[in-house]
Amino acid sequence: MRYYAEPVGRLIEELSKLPGVGPKTAQRLAFHLLHVPRNEAVALAKAIVEAHDKTLYCSVCTNLTDRDPCRICSDANRDRAVICVVEEPRDVVAVEKTREYRGHYHVLHGALSPIEGVGPEQLRISQLMARLADPELKEVIVATNPTVEGEATAAYLARLIKPMGVKVTRIAHGLPVGGDLEYADQVTLLRAMEGRREL
Repeated sequence: MRYYAEPVGRLIEELSKLPGVGPKTAQRLAFHLLHVPRNEAVALAKAIVEAHDKTLYCSVCTNLTDRDPCRICSDANRDRAVICVVEEPRDVVAVEKTREYRGHYHVLHGALSPIEGVGPEQLRISQLMARLADPELKEVIVATNPTVEGEATAAYLARLIKPMGVKVTRIAHGLPVGGDLEYADQVTLLRAMEGRREL
């Protein structure tokens, strides 16, 4: 038995394919979209299609961009001596929001995960290795997530990069600001202790 008109059912089905959107949320979103003025629904649809059609990968850092090379790679004021390696394009945004980092980036588009069939060939590691030939490059900051996959990726990259004479560093991990020690897990506490610094 069908519960929805066919177009509504299709909309719910498509929305439920989005990450983190289950059937209930998809249903809520669909009904919301059906209640907004048509011009708003059309604007959303156009924005999705335009983003899909006009977004490409930067030939240098493999970040998502609308021009090649991207704005960060094209910026002469950025420090070419440092590359921050991240897993996903959204990680570039997170680092940029700190307004502290002024180097370049390299986006891997994932992390090593043999269980999920993600090996070095599925990531943008070969492009990163090609960038290491730049004589200006002095340091690679590995800013992968503090997950098993992120740690494995960081260790793998360090093994590849260190023999090339480039300094490899890992971002610090530890307690979040405002966090309580009693609620921190053992690994987080261990990392916080290892990453301690003098005051």
